[in-house]
Amino acid sequence: MLETSARLLKLLSLLQTRPSWTGAELAGRLQVSPRTVRYDIDKLRGLGYPVHAVPGAAGGYRLGAGAKLPPLLLDDEEAVAVAVGLRTAAGGGVEGIQDSSLRALAKLEQVLPSRLRHRVNALHDHTVSLAWEGPTVAADTLVTVAAACRDRHRLRFGYRTHDGSEQVRDVEPYRLVHTGRRWYLIAWDVARQDWRTFRVDRVTPRVPHGPRFVPRAEPPPEVVPRGVDTALSRHRAKVTVAAPASVVLAKVPDSIQVESVDEHTCVVHAGGDTPLRLALHILMLDADFTVDGPPELLEMLSVLSSRCAAPAPSG
Repeated sequence: MLETSARLLKLLSLLQTRPSWTGAELAGRLQVSPRTVRYDIDKLRGLGYPVHAVPGAAGGYRLGAGAKLPPLLLDDEEAVAVAVGLRTAAGGGVEGIQDSSLRALAKLEQVLPSRLRHRVNALHDHTVSLAWEGPTVAADTLVTVAAACRDRHRLRFGYRTHDGSEQVRDVEPYRLVHTGRRWYLIAWDVARQDWRTFRVDRVTPRVPHGPRFVPRAEPPPEVVPRGVDTALSRHRAKVTVAAPASVVLAKVPDSIQVESVDEHTCVVHAGGDTPLRLALHILMLDADFTVDGPPELLEMLSVLSSRCAAPAPSG
């Protein structure tokens, strides 16, 4: 049988892994009597841990939220995952958490067993992270938007569009999407009566929030990838391609929207950060195509055509 202090730590660890436990389940895990479990629960309560009794025929216990953060007990894999996550957050795109991530990482690495510290340091020492060049998102904005999604509250916010103009939007928030480069909000736009995708770094939440809403059916599968792909790309084009949709779909990522026109033709919604990249994406379809714009794309395609048609320099 475990000593009392070790048993309390084991009990606390169990309570942190599931929403609730019956007294019999805890007694079986700890190999003690239900009476000892009740004694240990009272000990944890005396130490300030908010352990609540769960009503019902089976009864049980759950660990609630308290006035202060209790120590977290992590197994080896959880500790490594948290350390890696903190290192990533310290260099990522969420504004205001870099310093706090480093402080939390320093505390964690101080108490990591040497075998785990070596694993974490090996991963860090042999990983090269590219400098973050994208827009950052305020941490409190992410928290506010995520809470609105969770609580199903209408969300009002100022929104800076691609051309720099300011709008006020009223939405029913559905999900946050993180692409690794940017954060997006998928939401039902109340005024436009349609699903929309918003870049969170352009969102300024307004208070108070709107009323609660009844969740709608999930958006069509194409809404999220299409919206995110479009928002990622500064230059976009609608390209008519002389090839079946099934053939084109096999050549492009899942995030690219392809619409079938007939058995020989489809329309591709292409995007790129520069006119050159957009042109190259279209050329990589390896099929005849027609495109009407934008002007910078047409100009780049003309430049590429001229280069390809130019005679090779003589030796």
